[in-house]
Amino acid sequence: MKTLDILEIYILNLVLTLGMFAVLIFRAWVEVKHFKLMCQEMEWRQTYQTVGRILKAEKELFSKMEGGDELYRLLCEIFKVKES
Repeated sequence: MKTLDILEIYILNLVLTLGMFAVLIFRAWVEVKHFKLMCQEMEWRQTYQTVGRILKAEKELFSKMEGGDELYRLLCEIFKVKES
């Protein structure tokens, strides 16, 4: 009778351990997805900042072209450039 109780306890412990391991694997997978998403967001922000600096530096070039002012405003809107 006692050996059956100990065996049941060991099996229960094994099941709980495997369940906790599965939860940890799932949480790690979710964290990796979030980390990749944050890295992509940081890359986009850096791209927006770089394009913004280029647009501000080349504003006169756009104004010399026909329809350049509209193109400049459109690009500023697309890349979220704040005009000073």
